[in-house]
Amino acid sequence: MSTKKRDFLFALFVASMVIVNTLGTKITTILGVRVSVGIFFVPVLFLVTDVIGEVYGRKEATTFVNMATLMLVLLFVMTFVCIRVKPNDGWNMQEQYAAVFGSSLRMTIASLVSFVVAQELDVFMFEFWGKVTKGKALWVRNNLSTIVSQLLDTTIFEFIAFWHLTPKFTTSYVISLIIPYWLFKVVFALLDTPFCYLGVWWLSGKKGFKRVPETESK
Repeated sequence: MSTKKRDFLFALFVASMVIVNTLGTKITTILGVRVSVGIFFVPVLFLVTDVIGEVYGRKEATTFVNMATLMLVLLFVMTFVCIRVKPNDGWNMQEQYAAVFGSSLRMTIASLVSFVVAQELDVFMFEFWGKVTKGKALWVRNNLSTIVSQLLDTTIFEFIAFWHLTPKFTTSYVISLIIPYWLFKVVFALLDTPFCYLGVWWLSGKKGFKRVPETESK
């Protein structure tokens, strides 16, 4: 059963990643702040790796990130190929198709780099704080790793995607976009804390558990 649960979390992780990088292209406004609708799914990515890291350790969480990164690269490559394939003469939605699924090279690179760096940092920091707290205070480890990682994620994405895109996107202006967007992510990170405990309990199968040894989590 534990293997099936782990497989489910991996599927959820990849699905959330795809959602963030496809449906997340839509921009909405929350409390006057311009944000991507992907903000509702980003917390899931960090939540899953924290749950996996708590139960199975850093090695397994890193495997999740590495495999998802390969899937993200595949997604971008296949999106590019599908957009470039010549449409049938009777199909007249090429422009709409490209507008919905296409993105600039800068946006693609920004998504990929920010995802990889932030996820790797999250896994590392979760393990680091685990050693500092001696495996206690899950809520502290979950939130510290996620909040810092999401700041890096937001900063990397915004600067790669928008810095000097037009004269308007100066360094100070990009920073002004980062701060409120990141604060929303902080709120979501705090709200998902109970789900982190629930996920660990569900995955481990019991309230009190010993982490699965790295050699058994392959």
